[in-house]
Amino acid sequence: MKTIAIVGRPNVGKSALFNRLAGRMISIVHDQPGVTRDHIHALCKQGPAPFEIIDTGGIGAEPDKDFAEDTRFAADVAIEAADLLLLIMDGPAGLTPVDSELARLTRESGKPVIAVINKLDNDKQENLLSDFARLGFEEPMAVSAAHGRGIGDLVARIARTIDLGADEAELVDPGIVPRLAIVGRPNVGKSSLVNAILNDRRTIVSDISGTTRDAVDIPYEYRGDKFVLVDTAGIRHRSKHDTSVEVFSVMRSEQAIERSDLCVLVIDATQGVTSQDKKIGGLIQQAKKAAVIVLNKWDLVAEGESKETLEAKIEELRGDLFFLSYAPLIVLSAKQGTNLPRLFNMIRKMREHAGRKIGTGELNRLFKAAVERQAPPMHGARRFKIYYATQLNAPEKRPFGRIEFLLFVNDPRKLSDSYTAYLSARVRDHHEYPGLPLSFKLRGKKKADE
Repeated sequence: MKTIAIVGRPNVGKSALFNRLAGRMISIVHDQPGVTRDHIHALCKQGPAPFEIIDTGGIGAEPDKDFAEDTRFAADVAIEAADLLLLIMDGPAGLTPVDSELARLTRESGKPVIAVINKLDNDKQENLLSDFARLGFEEPMAVSAAHGRGIGDLVARIARTIDLGADEAELVDPGIVPRLAIVGRPNVGKSSLVNAILNDRRTIVSDISGTTRDAVDIPYEYRGDKFVLVDTAGIRHRSKHDTSVEVFSVMRSEQAIERSDLCVLVIDATQGVTSQDKKIGGLIQQAKKAAVIVLNKWDLVAEGESKETLEAKIEELRGDLFFLSYAPLIVLSAKQGTNLPRLFNMIRKMREHAGRKIGTGELNRLFKAAVERQAPPMHGARRFKIYYATQLNAPEKRPFGRIEFLLFVNDPRKLSDSYTAYLSARVRDHHEYPGLPLSFKLRGKKKADE
């Protein structure tokens, strides 16, 4: 669903336009003055498809010494959250310096902007539009939010400017074939897993470490889902590389992680999680890649063991890879071909979640509840504060992309790693996002002299 932000200085009729588009009166509550007030969200259902509208509150009154900080911060919130901006100005009042500054900020964003000249109640007042022509926007829209004049034309203009029909699932290009990198240290069964998936001995399987020298790309289709499997060379610690060929193989494996959409980290369940397994997992985490952990050779571990013992074993292995806590864990036997459907069912589930987006209003309520449940720790004399949050679209329409949120905060330096983990957990409580890394991009308030 597309998001439209209403931007403008106070008293230009933004709230009236917001209510008119929403089709109902919505009271606007100010917890604090200025940019720290709550942003108000609603759905507009007047166009060919519903879209979300955001009333960002009045921005600046005069370009005084506080103008740069408050105006830019509030404008940044609106710009980052929106797919399109409505810059509202007061027709009878004429063009003001604040209007000009907001026009510059919105134009520099690269987002589409529609200039809306409000309070033009009749045709005779449309000659006032010429005063706003110097801003350089195409065809300013004449409206009267109070009387409903021009609202239908405005909605039609919005629909022509952006595609209101695209939903969150279309953020990922369905035509792109995902690359699945099968990674792990030598001799954990990576090539056996690829062979079991393909039901074909396409790669060489041997008990000798380092049999697979290159990253081998193999097209594969599972129940209509197309993939490219990347069978990588085993990654060992750099001090244990026997030859320059192996050094090159490890480099290829690391590159395969970087260019993959999803990493399948294969662990030998009979040996547990080794230090090298952790290092490979660290490469996946640092690259912010989607991930699934496969405990291979599970048949050898499970033989003769009780359910309780096996569950404890899984918890132990999971704990050793705590930094990949977002990655689902699948137990299987590549040699026997057991549980392979579970792997690809999980991958399908991950791809479905990657196309989901949390509504801006819901997201802000989620973070508000999280902070009320557990306040951020004190950092000096102040606490970390979240003013506003929005989920960003993936910059590239690749499958299994990381889920990124933009938080407008008082000071990014006050967010600790532990509280970041807490916020991530609260997001996953409501929206699972299995196997997909979460990322927080922080935007602090800028000082006027910066």
